[in-house]
Amino acid sequence: MFRYLIATVALCAGTSAFAVTVPVPSPPPVKAASYVLMSYRTGTILAQKDPAEHRAPASTTKLMTAYLVFQELAAGRLDLDTTFTVSKKAWQQPGSRMFIEPGKEISVGNLLQGMLVPSGNDAAMALAEGVAGTEAGFVSMMNAVAKQLGMSNTHYVDPAGLSPKNHVSALDLAVLARALIHEFPQYYHYFAQKEFTWNDIHQYNWNKLLWLDPDADGLKTGFTPKAGYCLVASAKRGDERMIAVVMGVPAIADASESTRANLANYRHLAKVSESLLEYGFRFFRTEKLYDAGKQLAKLRVWKGGEKYVGAGLAEPLYVTVARGHFDDLDIKTHTKTPVPSPVTQGEALGTVTVSWQDKVLATAPLVALKSVPEGGVWATIRDTVLGWF
Repeated sequence: MFRYLIATVALCAGTSAFAVTVPVPSPPPVKAASYVLMSYRTGTILAQKDPAEHRAPASTTKLMTAYLVFQELAAGRLDLDTTFTVSKKAWQQPGSRMFIEPGKEISVGNLLQGMLVPSGNDAAMALAEGVAGTEAGFVSMMNAVAKQLGMSNTHYVDPAGLSPKNHVSALDLAVLARALIHEFPQYYHYFAQKEFTWNDIHQYNWNKLLWLDPDADGLKTGFTPKAGYCLVASAKRGDERMIAVVMGVPAIADASESTRANLANYRHLAKVSESLLEYGFRFFRTEKLYDAGKQLAKLRVWKGGEKYVGAGLAEPLYVTVARGHFDDLDIKTHTKTPVPSPVTQGEALGTVTVSWQDKVLATAPLVALKSVPEGGVWATIRDTVLGWF
């Protein structure tokens, strides 16, 4: 009785009939063990190398620690003035530090800055213990949230990234960065903060991209000998935002020799990341194809109070594609027809799929734009008779 129809929909993206097709070059050479370039709005991957490879995360782990603290803040279980008592364990954390002191009461706002600007391992532990009571409890929360976000190649062991047993992937870090930007815009400014003073010690953000690129506004660096140099970065130009993750970038100077050599490595890391971001902004763009509520299909309703129901999108549909190639998009709707009554507004009636060069860029559900009740006796007789033919 019911069958599925596939229809090709003409694309009207507002491009000129005389638009020139721009060839898309390969991504720039990136000296990194793995990397991902992602469009923030759509989540489309624009360039990648070993995106699912398990890598040591180093201090990019603090992005998940921040995510959990932001969750607590957004839920009202904490506020930025809430204070945590610094434990001896937090004070003893090695590596980069905020320089907190045991027994002192420090606010969540200051601990966040101490963790995200100078990358304080002590601040990360203080936040973890303050939120969950114990490091182990906090780590279990980290892994639970990673699973919820779909970070399938991630496992955390500590809140700062010091353990060699931590592992993440470049793609998972891009997913986490996208979630941070989307879910917690009110706290995102911490990732763009260039400097922070605590205990009369003035420290600068290790993310040198913040100085190199005026469009960059986050997120987090990381380094251990096992991980190499890592950076989860984001930048925004106009309405377009890109996320770039580079992992395992080799050093260009011996960081053990001097602070200057270490800074040279972080500046090099920033330039590597910038090359990916520039590639994304220059050769790709994101555009809205359809508004929510726009009718994309008109479907016959079986035995309904009305003969037809409009189908459209519940949310606007955006796609990211190479510049000059919007006219090449292939857009298809896949719907069932006729639709049995009654029909409820918002009910799934099919899908719309957007592809480019045989690669699916976006798939979204088509839903009923209004409700249609069951018809009366005449509608039942009419459609029953029509079903005989």
